[in-house]
Amino acid sequence: MRHRVTLVESSEGWAVWCDDLPDCCSQGATREEALQNIREAIAEYLAAKTEEIRGDTDVRAVHYEEVLV
Repeated sequence: MRHRVTLVESSEGWAVWCDDLPDCCSQGATREEALQNIREAIAEYLAAKTEEIRGDTDVRAVHYEEVLV
């Protein structure tokens, strides 16, 4: 699955957030560290959303697909 992220470099390191997922963000001392951290943040975000969906309804499965518009 692909997600577009925005990276911002400052004197304190790198900030990164996922444009597709509200409030999904991270940081790192280097660009590479920030990218690794946002990958983990995205995985945790999606896992939490999946549990939230399952907890609210009688859901058998949750699927995520990439679509191009």
